[in-house]
Amino acid sequence: MNALTSRIAHLIRMQGPISVAQFMSMALHDPELGYYATHDPIGARGDFITAPEISQMFGELLGAWIVQAWRDQGCPTPARLVELGPGRGTLVADALRAAKLDPEFLKSIEVVLVEMSASLRQAQAEKLKAAPVAIHWFDKFDESLTDQPLFLLANEFFDALPIRQFFFTERGWCERRVGVGQSGELVFMLSPAPVPLHLPHERGAPKAGDVYEVCPSGEAIVEQVASVVSDKGGAVLIIDYGYTDVGFGETLQAVSQHKYASVLDNSGESDLSTHVDFAALARTAERSGAKAHGPVDQGALLRALGIEQRAERLMAANPDHRDAIASSVERLVSPQAMGTLFKALAIVPRHASKPPGF
Repeated sequence: MNALTSRIAHLIRMQGPISVAQFMSMALHDPELGYYATHDPIGARGDFITAPEISQMFGELLGAWIVQAWRDQGCPTPARLVELGPGRGTLVADALRAAKLDPEFLKSIEVVLVEMSASLRQAQAEKLKAAPVAIHWFDKFDESLTDQPLFLLANEFFDALPIRQFFFTERGWCERRVGVGQSGELVFMLSPAPVPLHLPHERGAPKAGDVYEVCPSGEAIVEQVASVVSDKGGAVLIIDYGYTDVGFGETLQAVSQHKYASVLDNSGESDLSTHVDFAALARTAERSGAKAHGPVDQGALLRALGIEQRAERLMAANPDHRDAIASSVERLVSPQAMGTLFKALAIVPRHASKPPGF
């Protein structure tokens, strides 16, 4: 048992079992021992590789998408470009390079990166030291970012937000919690008393053993940014692995060095994530006064935005890298890779035109 697991176990002994959400928050974000405080998670030496790290085309196309959304809404000035969870800064660097094709866009925006990790902030600053606009960092999306039209990107951000889990039993819905076993190890258990839940009607009637996951912090963020888009204008593009059906199921997983690991063992040493409930995010956006489009498959979006044409131009300019470029496209759009597992959701004002790719 490592130090963070021991700390979590001590907390549980003192105050009783904790929710899955609280466990995830501690495992991922403990300022000393949490995963993001102690790991560089991205890349071959990390625990996962994100789409921007696979190919520059991903960020370039998303940058072009943002510029087009800005144009479609009358080129509002000033405006704010925000990325949630920007990793090493690769996506926004590629997006800003593509945005150089519209100098007026770059003159109109300020760029904000929402990042809590000090090590990742350092990597982002290094990556963006030659950026064509000034870069500002925030720990979280707060009220100070709600005063201007908002153009926001979130790639593989929502999957890492803490969730609550509920299991359907003969007693009704019981919340899954984390406790301490007889040998001192962390174990899952269910709350002794049922919890009243009001599920979307389209999920249907649950049966014994069904699992319902909800991400309160994710829905709260979407509510906030959708309200800004509805009131001030802008566009939000969320890309993540997730689902569009409305059934039941457990998706919480741990990954360490590109392999699945135990969720409860060695807290802080594995990346924890869940599949994003896009239907819930879309409902939240609509309830907040904005219009949600999608979700659509990542492969379909990237094809609609011209990834194959962009790849051909890159191949012509870099013939020695032709095979690598083709492999990157396949990885991003193929149903056997990221093409259908990853989804995209767009949020725009109700009066705005349908965004490209949707």
